[in-house]
Amino acid sequence: MRKSIDGLYAIILDQLKAEPDARSIYLFCGRRCDRIKVLLREPDGMVLLYKRLDVVQGKYRWPRNSNEAKNITWQQFDWLMTGLEIEQPKALKTG
Repeated sequence: MRKSIDGLYAIILDQLKAEPDARSIYLFCGRRCDRIKVLLREPDGMVLLYKRLDVVQGKYRWPRNSNEAKNITWQQFDWLMTGLEIEQPKALKTG
């Protein structure tokens, strides 16, 4: 997790073949899977957020390569930031 804004931006361009826009955020996780960096594009620049889980054995389940990367909803992002899994079928109300 040594990369900062420019390094993470380069990963988005080179490996994901994407151009960050104002509607997207990009999440990156370290090898230990207990820290996340979030890169957010705003109209006047980039924002970098950093989250480290305080739980002793807390780890995020994370894709290990770009083929496993996925789009998530804002609800799933909120769950992720609270240390939950992004798949929470029991947390959703059914019709």
